[in-house]
Amino acid sequence: MSIDSFALKRNTIHINTCELKTASLQDRVNRADKLTLEACPVGLLFEKNKLSKIQFNINKRVITMTNVVLKEGINWVGAVDWNIRDFHGYTTSRGTSYNAYLIRDEKTALIDTVKANFFEELQRNVEELTDFGKIDYIVVNHVEMDHSGSLPEIVKLAKNAKIIASQRGKDAIIEHFGPEFSRVEVVKTGDELKLGKHTLRFLETPMLHWPDSMFTYMVEDKILFSNDAFGEHFASSERFDDEVDQQTLWEECKTYYANILTLYAPLVTRKIQEVVQMGIQIEIIAPDHGVIWRRDHSKIVQAYLQWSAFTSAQKIIIVFDTMWGSTDKMARAIAEGVASEAVDVKLLKLRASDETDIVTEILDAKSVIVGSPTLNSGMFPSVGSFLTYITGLKPKGKLWAFFGSFGWGGGGVRNMVEIVKKAGFEVYEPSIEIKYVPDAEDLKKCFDFGKQIAHRIKA
Repeated sequence: MSIDSFALKRNTIHINTCELKTASLQDRVNRADKLTLEACPVGLLFEKNKLSKIQFNINKRVITMTNVVLKEGINWVGAVDWNIRDFHGYTTSRGTSYNAYLIRDEKTALIDTVKANFFEELQRNVEELTDFGKIDYIVVNHVEMDHSGSLPEIVKLAKNAKIIASQRGKDAIIEHFGPEFSRVEVVKTGDELKLGKHTLRFLETPMLHWPDSMFTYMVEDKILFSNDAFGEHFASSERFDDEVDQQTLWEECKTYYANILTLYAPLVTRKIQEVVQMGIQIEIIAPDHGVIWRRDHSKIVQAYLQWSAFTSAQKIIIVFDTMWGSTDKMARAIAEGVASEAVDVKLLKLRASDETDIVTEILDAKSVIVGSPTLNSGMFPSVGSFLTYITGLKPKGKLWAFFGSFGWGGGGVRNMVEIVKKAGFEVYEPSIEIKYVPDAEDLKKCFDFGKQIAHRIKA
């Protein structure tokens, strides 16, 4: 056997040139199932991933790895996006996944689809398990394009399938894809759909994080298909929470919540309470991004309750930018003042840091101090961008303070204060503003400014 090149891509190994010197097709299949490192370098990948089943399709020249099983008859059939680095302005440094799930019973249901350019991967994963003509239902938990982008192509294949969505989901599907999608069957909280041994129960979750959003609950197997809740942007060759590095996982969970769900914190708390009141018992949480929670799903639920309550640590974040170094000197002096009160402090320069990471740090901080030089009688552009982003997310329970430098005329600090007051943020006053370059006396004022704010949050 000689293989000139191979490439591991998501859950499929594509073999560009493959000659199998065997007597029959069955021999080829058997040979593929017994690949070892000695016989072929691809065997290492099979062995490393502990694959128990391999399908070898001679015509397509594709070796497809084993499928991901949540429980009997329930499979992950989604796609992994290793290369995405921007998700509507949110930096995704570790990529993401678009999770879709297939349930096979007397009736077959597909839970969500994937981003449009990953349609072929979804198609391939589904066809390993069933024919599209056997799919009876396509459940659309959320119409955002990373989950419904391939829906138009899927319905061409699953011609007999009914589309299931909330009323707002139906409206959004029609608005996205046209009136030919008006055959959507609408469900509301408490409605159930029998597939045979399995029952799907629906729970509307408007504004978590779109108006159309809903959860789908598998009653007998206690699986919650939670669309964008309890997920994270994290590309991995592993699908379950107990298979990945835990520090990396929780970093991405916190980043995801901070940058997507902070605005909807009160709704998060209410919806979790509603799930409890409905007596929904959960063993597995299967979100539309990232890992499937099978080992200890209660950890992510508790984390959401904590984050939605804006539980804060004794921590102050200083976010600033500088033009000629004066605001930088002020920021460092303020940080020293904070640290003198034994309060954790982090100094983040905007053009040297990612806004996504800054917002994540702010999630559990008690105070945020923002600094800007004055430019054209207003704040520096990078500071303006940051304040636009953070006031849109509306984190609660934090004390905001402001400082800055100016030349012949001020305005930067005043601009910042006006913006956050309009957003309803609590502001520490007075702010501090220095003309041109701060001298020793100015830096002492900055030190005291940081010390006073630290003392305030400790009170």
